[in-house]
Amino acid sequence: MHREAFLNFQPKSMLNLVLFGPPGAGKGTQSQKLIEKYGLIHLSTGDLLRSEIAQGTELGLEAKKLMDQGILVPDAVVIGMISHKLDANRDAAGFIFDGFPRTVAQAEALDQLLHSKGENISGMIALEVGDEELEHRLLLRGKNSGRADDANPEVIRKRIKEYNDKTTPVADFYRSQNKFTSVNGIGSIEEIFDSISAVTEAL
Repeated sequence: MHREAFLNFQPKSMLNLVLFGPPGAGKGTQSQKLIEKYGLIHLSTGDLLRSEIAQGTELGLEAKKLMDQGILVPDAVVIGMISHKLDANRDAAGFIFDGFPRTVAQAEALDQLLHSKGENISGMIALEVGDEELEHRLLLRGKNSGRADDANPEVIRKRIKEYNDKTTPVADFYRSQNKFTSVNGIGSIEEIFDSISAVTEAL
């Protein structure tokens, strides 16, 4: 590419990644490295809920009312919060979606939202780690984290099964769009990140 053409080059769209990984796969570590390398904005639905509630927005007040009653916040409210976040960061290089979508319905709603803004999901990257290795990692983590759910093998196995059951249909949804890539989650942090970076740059 000539220098002038390079200077005038503008990417067609944001880099929007869905990073998946079961408990103990190292998703949090890899997510942070992606954010730092590519200048992405971390979009966590948990953080969004807390932020909207703290700001007293209409969506935040609606969410708090439901949560106070022990009712799950509906997808439409969460999508509304994501829409606010996207609109507030129009000049961002892209987003990394954490904890969302967790169902096919959420994935479809997210696609519709992004399409309405001229964007889309660039790809879904899944960290693949065997169940036995995950259990081993979580038990080790539990010795330092103090989290009860990281210390009980039965609870750990239940969490892993729940993750696998819930995310398989979502993985299939992105696979049908040729946007799904699995990355080996075994190895050093840098080795795994190199693999994730190679996938990201191919997008």
